[in-house]
Amino acid sequence: MAGGSFGPAGVAKERAQQYKGRLTSYVIIACTVAAVGGAIFGYDVGISGGVTSMDTFLEKFFPAVFVKKTQARESNYCKYENQGLAAFTSSLYLAGLVASLMASPVTRKFGRRTSIICGGLSFLTGATINASAMNMAMLLLGRIMLGVGIGFANQAVPLYLSEIAPTHLRGGLNMMFQVATTFGIFIANMINFGTQKLNWGWRLSLGLAAVPALLMTVGGILLPETPNSLIEQGKIEKGREILEKLRGTKNVDAEFEDMMDASELSNLVKNPFRNILEKRNRPELVMAICMPMFQILTGINSILFYAPVLFQSMGFGGNASLYASALTGAVLASSTFISIATVDKLGRRALLISGGIQMITCQVIVAIILGIKFGDQQELSKGFSILVVVMICLFVLAFGWSWGPLGWTVPSEIFPLEIRSAGQSITVAVNLLFTFIIAQAFLAILCAFKFGIFLFFAGWITIMTIFVYFFLPETKGVPIEEMKFIWKKHWFWKKLVPTQGEGEISNSVELDENVREP
Repeated sequence: MAGGSFGPAGVAKERAQQYKGRLTSYVIIACTVAAVGGAIFGYDVGISGGVTSMDTFLEKFFPAVFVKKTQARESNYCKYENQGLAAFTSSLYLAGLVASLMASPVTRKFGRRTSIICGGLSFLTGATINASAMNMAMLLLGRIMLGVGIGFANQAVPLYLSEIAPTHLRGGLNMMFQVATTFGIFIANMINFGTQKLNWGWRLSLGLAAVPALLMTVGGILLPETPNSLIEQGKIEKGREILEKLRGTKNVDAEFEDMMDASELSNLVKNPFRNILEKRNRPELVMAICMPMFQILTGINSILFYAPVLFQSMGFGGNASLYASALTGAVLASSTFISIATVDKLGRRALLISGGIQMITCQVIVAIILGIKFGDQQELSKGFSILVVVMICLFVLAFGWSWGPLGWTVPSEIFPLEIRSAGQSITVAVNLLFTFIIAQAFLAILCAFKFGIFLFFAGWITIMTIFVYFFLPETKGVPIEEMKFIWKKHWFWKKLVPTQGEGEISNSVELDENVREP
């Protein structure tokens, strides 16, 4: 055994203080290339809303929506209410949900790089089909292929970043995924603005998704595999060699021993999905479900998917709505850097709670303005229109430093190796499930709730902020292989996680008599 006794929960020894190494150019390059996987997710989020507001696209695929859009008597909140149009956006995320579960065994058995490459190829195929679509069947097929790509990318990339980064910089480097996502959204908004006047503009907007997909595929081929994955596959010497390159030192014994211990346990687990359901893994499972669910229930995807549609519903003209959505994309992209600069200093909890308070405030103010000053056939005055855009930008800013990146970072760093790929699959699946639900239902909810939709999301943000305050322990500076100890010290979760002497052994893990809980 490489580094002392361990139990079903993970390694027994807390060796973080013995970790050596520095931030190397090798780590920076690998993380930057891998994070491009986030760009394909962001590009689609940004491109969908712009394309669905283009008249040429609506005339070809959704003529009923185009007619309703031009009717003055139609309620501002209901002009785009159409389940077929919503399905165009949401079908991708349903496909991604299924793909993320398929990606788990691939990521675990064949490595993180393999899943990244699979995701890139699938997204490249989907972009090509969408750009050449002549009917709804082709359009939906392309969306499904894009969804498969996103399912694999979102499953593998956050894991890759968490495993390759040094412990003391893991939060910031993991957020490269969110930086790429927000940059993809911003680029998509800019492309939509440039192509809106072209008859074939929607084809160009959809087809350019091939660019980040190609970068992700080539990057996946060139990237090194993570040491954790190599050791898990039995390539121990190669794993140590890569770890030494990543840390810039030969003195990696403590970190390598933690990885060996975790790998020995991981290889004993035959069914990670069954294992993750056990009581001792309850804290991680709850976070894998709640963090991505809450991230979507902030309402951010509603704003990003349907920004042009939403702003047009508020009375903004076509150009003005695209300007406003481009502005929100730029704010989101820039705000992530706030999180990168502070997450490993202030911690995860401080950013999540402060971001939640600011988002609640902004949502309530927007709801009040729309409730008082905006009716079914009215338009907002210029002053109130500017105020609404400012409040939405402040909302997006808060999301960008809190729930945006941390909704991915926290789940990706808390799982022991034996259930890490399964846990990340659950995280991605929940994220995409709620993304699908919101994308499919948003236009109908907007029509029914009107300005109340902002209060609806504000209520959820209140719940999630309270949840973080009471139930999320701080993970700043905790080595990924020793994360189990934070649950044993938490006022609530320690009641569920077995302590020394309880010896809660998994039925799905066969351990010898010398293996005990730490």
